[in-house]
Amino acid sequence: MSRTGLVRRSVVVAVAAGVSMSAAACGSSGGTADGAAKVTISVDCQPPVTKAAERKQWDEDVAAFGKLYPNVTIKSKDASPCEEPAPFTAQLKGKTQTDVFYTYFTDLDQVLDADGAEDISAYVNETTVPALKDIDPSVLATLKDGGKLYGLPTSNYKMGLLYNRKLFKQAGLDPERPPATWAEIREAAKKIAALGNGVNGYGEYSATNQGGWHYTAELYGLGGAMVSEDGKRAAFNTPEGRQVLQNLYDMRWTDGTMGAAQSLKWPDLMTQMAADKLGMYVGAPDDITYMVQTLKGDYEAYGMGPMPGGKAALLGGNDYMFKKGSTPDQIKAGIAWINFKYLTTGKGQFDYARTKADGLPVGLPQPFFFTGASLAADNQAKAASATVPVRNYAPYLAVAVPGRTEPANAQQLYKVLDNPVSAVLTDQGADVAKLLADAEAQVNQVLASLQ
Repeated sequence: MSRTGLVRRSVVVAVAAGVSMSAAACGSSGGTADGAAKVTISVDCQPPVTKAAERKQWDEDVAAFGKLYPNVTIKSKDASPCEEPAPFTAQLKGKTQTDVFYTYFTDLDQVLDADGAEDISAYVNETTVPALKDIDPSVLATLKDGGKLYGLPTSNYKMGLLYNRKLFKQAGLDPERPPATWAEIREAAKKIAALGNGVNGYGEYSATNQGGWHYTAELYGLGGAMVSEDGKRAAFNTPEGRQVLQNLYDMRWTDGTMGAAQSLKWPDLMTQMAADKLGMYVGAPDDITYMVQTLKGDYEAYGMGPMPGGKAALLGGNDYMFKKGSTPDQIKAGIAWINFKYLTTGKGQFDYARTKADGLPVGLPQPFFFTGASLAADNQAKAASATVPVRNYAPYLAVAVPGRTEPANAQQLYKVLDNPVSAVLTDQGADVAKLLADAEAQVNQVLASLQ
């Protein structure tokens, strides 16, 4: 989901040009850079000047990259947010995106429909991206179409259960053992709501497409699907789909653990939890950063558990793709930059000693795309520089819940599903079966119009 940000401004960072890129960084079945070649690539999503530490690190990494590859010039374009739907669509239509451009995992179909990205399959291997074998296959799958690879990930998340450890302790619950099923969540929510003083046990979004987003996450946790495998039909009007709505209805009206104020949207749940007025909700790890840095919460107060149900967790994140028409040298230079900045343990975004020194948090379970040896090395380095209580996220990390990506055309589907989620939270007479049947018919119309 996008976040509110600042106005874009363009800044050019020039890196001295000179000797060729090494075969170790740019060699592939697509060839190596010519020794005399100089190449320039434009890259967006440079942190804005308002994020001083992040901007400093970007500029440091561009400079360090330039020393390794002095024949490459990086032109950085800052942006916050890195992608906004309308400008992004206009850029694709006008072919004005940067050479290496930021996208969300859910953007692949839109980019390919606009013929906006190069197939980079021939350039990506364990020479150009040494950690390739340790990148979660479910993450790479979000960047593939027809067996071809169109991008590389830079960050990702899996949804889980966020909870207030302080309220857990006050309610006599064990903060080291968060609930893992909806039955357990209901029982825990009752104990938390019993604290009184305006405290709610569980919270849920139900507006601005976020009700549909959370519905999808909770459906995945129970093993359900939003659409059929071919993407042509709704697939959520099932026992699992009904259970999601029934859980919310029961907590709202039978248990009385969700409070009267509904039609909530981002960041209402974070605001409530940071004020110690909410016990639990489904969310992503970066919510914790927002609660601390923006809402003045305390890292010690928050924990994460696995996605309730544990069948799958909604997977989201972002990546870089390569503009259609890029030269082989531009593609290889872009891959080398992404590998340096985002995919090498101990370097770039994984330089935790630097991150700690710059006053940024270390220890949150995000990005979450490494497996195997890379994951082990990353965990060790993260623990050595941790500035947040890593133990609070142990329940979330201990359960290997498979990641599942958002459906294609997600926002249009989420808009429809806002309605039944909102209805069960605001109307005690809501008919779950009818709400889902109506939503199914509407989604089928949306999908038919897209075929």
